[in-house]
Amino acid sequence: MHTWGMNQPANFDSVMLDGLLTDWMVALKSEAVEALIVLGPDGLNPELHRCVHAVYPPRLHTLALALAESDEFGLDWLESDSPLAMWQDIARATYVQMSRWRVLALSHGLQSIVRVAFPMPRGKLQECYLMTPRALHDKSEATALVWSILNIWPRIKRGMAEVICPLSPRERECLALAFDGLTAVETGHKLECSERTVNYYLANAMRKLGVDNKLAAVQRAIWYGVI
Repeated sequence: MHTWGMNQPANFDSVMLDGLLTDWMVALKSEAVEALIVLGPDGLNPELHRCVHAVYPPRLHTLALALAESDEFGLDWLESDSPLAMWQDIARATYVQMSRWRVLALSHGLQSIVRVAFPMPRGKLQECYLMTPRALHDKSEATALVWSILNIWPRIKRGMAEVICPLSPRERECLALAFDGLTAVETGHKLECSERTVNYYLANAMRKLGVDNKLAAVQRAIWYGVI
């Protein structure tokens, strides 16, 4: 899985999450899946709802950016707290109505798309797209891909979160206990360390998350899914 510097979270380094999706993508070869795109919000810029978090293969990054910029999918899907799924023929729109991402997808020979949207706090979304050059003729074919996404999503989300904000286990514990309402003193008692040590972990977490107070650090950690 590759991430890119344009239209992606402000503190998301350009990296390859080696091995996270390799086995999954190989398994999906039997379904002729050739593209993966993950979109999500920028935790440092609340106004930026859709950034490219990941794209595979990397030659499709222009397509991923065009998809992130499109208003074809988005916040209007937030009618449920459950993951939301859809599938469609990429070419179903008329040429006049066809968005740039569709034109790019068709130029790469991609015909069908499966999308699963995962609601996040504060009205945000994380979206996972799989694309294939095959036409999906019935619901069962699309359902198989949706289940594949749902099964792998916890690993994808955790892997991206660890790259976006690589908090140590102790830093995560301190933030989680702060979220539960514990003070630094109470957290120290629970973790069997001093208040000063707890504040040290919290300060490190705030620095990594790009914020200057504990509440904002907890909120951002929840956003990224690390606590």
